[in-house]
Amino acid sequence: MKITILGSGTSTGVPEIGCKCPVCTSSDPRDNRLRCSGLVETDGIRILIDCGPDFREQMIRLNDFKPLDGVLISHEHYDHVGGLDDLRPFCRFRDVPVYAEQYTAERLRQRIPYCFAEHLYPGVPRITLEEIVPDAPFIVSNPEGKKVEVMPIRVMHGKLPILGYRIGKMAWITDMLTMPESEYELLQGLDVLVMNALRPGPHTTHQNVQEALENTKRIGAKETYFIHMSHQIGLHADAEQYLPPHVHFAYDGLTIQR
Repeated sequence: MKITILGSGTSTGVPEIGCKCPVCTSSDPRDNRLRCSGLVETDGIRILIDCGPDFREQMIRLNDFKPLDGVLISHEHYDHVGGLDDLRPFCRFRDVPVYAEQYTAERLRQRIPYCFAEHLYPGVPRITLEEIVPDAPFIVSNPEGKKVEVMPIRVMHGKLPILGYRIGKMAWITDMLTMPESEYELLQGLDVLVMNALRPGPHTTHQNVQEALENTKRIGAKETYFIHMSHQIGLHADAEQYLPPHVHFAYDGLTIQR
């Protein structure tokens, strides 16, 4: 399995517009964070997790134009879905299925109705909405006969129910503040956990670093990588030194091989 961190930043990105702090003016590329997204490649399947407003730039940076077999959406906030229209080039290969729970799917139909109209306008992305439910595994497949099972995990973004995803021995959880007790069992035996850690101080809808470290210890993955970070994390080179072994601050372009 190969996991590529396409974006490791929070909704404002880093640098944040108008900010002159040491992080936002840093020359270290690890301190330049696009909005949060990842690419998982396993068993011949390529899966995009979230498709935010920086998706086009992320794909140009990646410079690896190949079919996408599925897009997993965590929730409907703009920093996670604002790039869906930019899936158009990938529709040259074939239609791209987008997986989301009913609540999120309904809001996507309202937000970009031209993508899901009965008669599509020429040039719009050819994407299909596939509704899923938490704790019920589903299959992502491709025309070449490859397939991968995905398990949606219920997490809470403050008071908003959203989804994390487990694929094999990897799980991707973003924007979480808390998780129902029943979901921890679905995260046992992980090799890699990718999980949000917004900033050192508390937040009403996101884990801070200490809360993320507590969940890291409880889940017990072999390696954990923090994502969805603000400039308040501090300079990557400094902040990384304070994490325990096998826990890391991710950065854009990081690849994880398992």
